Amino acid sequence: MTTEKQSLLTELRSLSTIRNQCRKLYQMGVENKLSHLSVHEDRLTMVVEYIHKIIVDDYPNLQIPYHSRWRHFEAGGIQRQFQLQQLWKDADNLEILRRHVDLVVVSVLLDAGAGAEWKYHESATGQVHGRSEGLGIASLKMFTDGLFSSNPKQPHQVDSEALLKLSVDDLRSGFQVTNGNPMLGLEGRTALLQKLGQAMKESPQYFGSGSVRRPGNLIDWLLVGTTDKQIALPRLWQAVIEGLENVWPRDNRIILDGRNLGDAWRHSALASEGSSLNIVPFHKLSQWLTYSLLEPIGSAGFEILGLEQLTGLPEYRNGGLFLDFEVLKLKDANAAVRKHPVDSELIVEWRALTVVLLDKTAELVRNKLNKSASEFPLAKVLEAGTWKAGRRIAAEKRSGGQPPLEVLSDGTVF
Repeated sequence: MTTEKQSLLTELRSLSTIRNQCRKLYQMGVENKLSHLSVHEDRLTMVVEYIHKIIVDDYPNLQIPYHSRWRHFEAGGIQRQFQLQQLWKDADNLEILRRHVDLVVVSVLLDAGAGAEWKYHESATGQVHGRSEGLGIASLKMFTDGLFSSNPKQPHQVDSEALLKLSVDDLRSGFQVTNGNPMLGLEGRTALLQKLGQAMKESPQYFGSGSVRRPGNLIDWLLVGTTDKQIALPRLWQAVIEGLENVWPRDNRIILDGRNLGDAWRHSALASEGSSLNIVPFHKLSQWLTYSLLEPIGSAGFEILGLEQLTGLPEYRNGGLFLDFEVLKLKDANAAVRKHPVDSELIVEWRALTVVLLDKTAELVRNKLNKSASEFPLAKVLEAGTWKAGRRIAAEKRSGGQPPLEVLSDGTVF
């Protein structure tokens, strides 16, 4: 790869580039220069009022955890991940952290939208959950049962050998998928985990150079040279964005000199405005994974510095919130009744404007709560506010809580 292309690859994987490119499209939206969406900032006040009520009702003491995959393991008021940890009396703190990372990596990669019809029946509790909560509980059960481990003596790990042998039938059984309980993207989820297995074999610097390659070995790479228990967020981001590079599908993706950019998409308006860079990177699933790694790393006594560099997650709950409150309006109302490919310019606009609106909403919510950005980071605004509000307003407006726009996704974006 030439120096110029390497520089472009680095830029498109940078968290700052996500915000920069999204802000360009947002400004065009404010000036009514976009083809598909218009921006109505005056309606943000209603969004903030709606979110504020949710926060004070659900978290009156404002003790809010980070937006994270871990919340889904707690659905129905059960601390399932801690129940599992009780079985690990033989493991030291570092190995416990590795196992937590193993679990959260596969669980996040399995967290694409399942569809409104799919449900997971948890036999141990009798509870029934759909969507993200059901996916989280099901993935935790598969992890507990040793589906992702090739070592019968150590079932509670994820390793490359087990993932490479994983089949669609394995996940079909684990997710309880039947004709009467259909799930979207089952094949895509399987392929994603198989590719994770291959990526771990190809990146020993991140996943371990021994015979067992695990997501949890990222921790050992992160801690090299760390003496004060502080980890800079860009180092964690590097491990995620580079270590998982070969996980993402290559079909319909932008390939730069053989390197897959992943969740990054073109928009013609950027080129027409004279920008030399017409690609908008989002890296949503990679950021969701990074958010979800903060909690186990923090619980192990390490501090992540620079959390504010992560952006809001441009997915259908956060994005749907702004469409449902008409902060964003479709220029073609008929677009709401069609399904759209993830690389369509409408979806790129929707996601880019969502990233910027999440920052603006977070600032307004903090002002209303009289909190600083350090006291009430975006990770808390997402958890207690925008994501929950997006789900709630969708349920109020549409049967089954469907999002206002439907996206044809391969299971690696939404």
